[in-house]
Amino acid sequence: MRNTLIITVILFFFTTYNSFAQKYAYVNTDYILDNVPEYKSAQTELDNLSIQWQKEIEAKLSEIDKLYKAFQADQVLLPEEMKKKREDEIVKKEKEVKDLQKQRFGKDGELFKKRQTLVKPIQDKVYKAIEDVAADSKYDMILDKAGSTTILYVNTKLDKSNDVLEKMGLKAGKKEKKQKTE
Repeated sequence: MRNTLIITVILFFFTTYNSFAQKYAYVNTDYILDNVPEYKSAQTELDNLSIQWQKEIEAKLSEIDKLYKAFQADQVLLPEEMKKKREDEIVKKEKEVKDLQKQRFGKDGELFKKRQTLVKPIQDKVYKAIEDVAADSKYDMILDKAGSTTILYVNTKLDKSNDVLEKMGLKAGKKEKKQKTE
């Protein structure tokens, strides 16, 4: 029993000592990416493509809406065979638009693939620079405060975002506002 207590105390002091010896820092990948010119141009290209495709889909939906309204107006006068033909035409066009939406904006759609082509190499470059900063400064962990990460207090001395930009050969941008809470 006494040996177990001694081992527990030793492990406690060893763990406590090691936790104080670790070095942590944080970066804000949103801030970093906002200061990478290639990322901005990739985002602009993706936004323009998305707007173009959305307009195309809206035009097709408008055409379907006109067909449907014309069908409703003519429905009373049409023979059953003609009603069925026009209903089928509307349903077919609706399916085509849904398929087009899925093809362009779906999980593995064209926009997703284009984003992978344009943005992933930039993100890989950022993450490589983060790894280099961590290795150069001997950090045990670098946290990302962008997105949904919750940080209640941040010592701004730990922000290594500009170091990452410099490691990438880029000039640091405007510093973000100091915040104690996220």
